[in-house]
Amino acid sequence: MRKLKNEYDQKSGRELAAICTRVALDTKAMDLLVLDVRGLASFTDYFVIMSGRSARHVQGLAEAIEGELRSKRVSSKHSEGLREGLWVLLDFGDVVVHIFYHETRTFYDLEGLWHDAPRLDAEELLAELPAEPATRKES
Repeated sequence: MRKLKNEYDQKSGRELAAICTRVALDTKAMDLLVLDVRGLASFTDYFVIMSGRSARHVQGLAEAIEGELRSKRVSSKHSEGLREGLWVLLDFGDVVVHIFYHETRTFYDLEGLWHDAPRLDAEELLAELPAEPATRKES
């Protein structure tokens, strides 16, 4: 088993939710919502819920989030729905990411089912993340 890089082995669920949020917004996710389900669910601490414009966009969002966390040596414990692209679930333990095709999201209404869960502000979560290393800009 590979050991996590020191900087990532102690990531909290909140930090992982923030990373998922950043990647989702960078990949143009729609209607992003982060729910704090600690104390309400025994299987995870946070839900990150978002929508995509098409099945392909849903798949792209899932691949981007999984790729980013994999690069930090955090792998999903379970994933479902990637092939169909209507509802992709990525389980990272403390964080479960739900990526919906927008019509499927309305049908399942996870926000309604978990209406007791506090909603976290995406901007506040992103502010908690350390700054990303500067990338080379094209001239």
